[in-house]
Amino acid sequence: MIIKPKVRGFICTNAHPVGCAENVAQQIDYIKSQDFSASNGQPKNVLVIGASTGYGLASRITAAYGYGAKTLGLFFEKPATEKRTGSAGYYNSAAFEKQATKDGLYCKSINGDAFSNDAKDRAIELIKADMGSVDMVVYSLASPRRTDPETGETYVSSLKPVGNDYTTKSLNTDTKVISEVTVEAANDDEIAGTIKVMGGEDWALWIDALSKADVLSKGAKTVAYTYIGDKLTKPMYGDASIGKAKEHLDVTAAALNEQYNVDARVSVLKAVVTQASSAIPVMPLYLSILFKEMKQAGTHEGCIEQLRRLFTECIYSDTPRVDSDSRFRVDELELLPEMQAKVEAVWDEITSDSLTQLSDYDGYRAEFLRLFGFGIEGVNYDADISPQVEECFS
Repeated sequence: MIIKPKVRGFICTNAHPVGCAENVAQQIDYIKSQDFSASNGQPKNVLVIGASTGYGLASRITAAYGYGAKTLGLFFEKPATEKRTGSAGYYNSAAFEKQATKDGLYCKSINGDAFSNDAKDRAIELIKADMGSVDMVVYSLASPRRTDPETGETYVSSLKPVGNDYTTKSLNTDTKVISEVTVEAANDDEIAGTIKVMGGEDWALWIDALSKADVLSKGAKTVAYTYIGDKLTKPMYGDASIGKAKEHLDVTAAALNEQYNVDARVSVLKAVVTQASSAIPVMPLYLSILFKEMKQAGTHEGCIEQLRRLFTECIYSDTPRVDSDSRFRVDELELLPEMQAKVEAVWDEITSDSLTQLSDYDGYRAEFLRLFGFGIEGVNYDADISPQVEECFS
């Protein structure tokens, strides 16, 4: 099969196994090139919930190759068939396991619904058998829906502002046309659903299950990821239905610290291209502008660079960067006042005609395709390959 990208709007419906493997390999090489010797402590046994793409994958790579930690990853990804490619996360995880095993690192993976009791039970069995306990738990799930494991009710998340409708510029990534779009305000049910899916309830259920099974190390660290943004993005993030869910993460972190012997923190990361962020109206245009300005300033970072800094400058640092709400912060370069002022100035001026001159749309598009293993140097995309890859997920 010759695999070329099939893109519809913010969705790519296929993925390239060789490209995904190369993307993982490059992230591994980056972490191997970094110095972790100044860290205050290190993870030994790490559970990553949502480990197949984006920040979750970068967390797993950093823990394994930065510190030599054993890693157990959970994800819900689509395997390949003879006629259909698997999902990018499926290929990423297969490539990580293959490389980590070759390099003598312990790694196991569970492909299943991380919201379910079954996934928690399977993870606990593996931890007991192979790790004894985990000293770090990364919670990095991004899902449009969640089924409550106790009631069986399914909740759906919404990407909507809270209080009032919001009108903003939006970039159609197929046509490269910038136009105004109005997103209607979320109602109470939509806000509640978003909190159930993207808030801290499942994070707390994981910590509770691990604690009751006695597989959570004393003083274990646990982090959940969030994005806040500034003037241009807050209406669709911090002040939106997602923001209400992320506020619930803060409440959950405080409760976990009080109830269990853990160090629970919400970690605020910068805006990057992910499958989730691509679906939010304001983000493709904002990211295109931000990329150009941060690249010119020499401060541009992707997921793997962010996670290297999160581990070394926050989680395992004597002097972690925290805000007034005790969250770890590695979004400070994006939120520098001078950086945001530059982005806002371009935002006001940019049009469809000036898109490629005033922004790094090409860079944004390349990063989007890279998520699915496309456009990566050194990969022969004209080769006839099998979409199936070797894997040994539980």
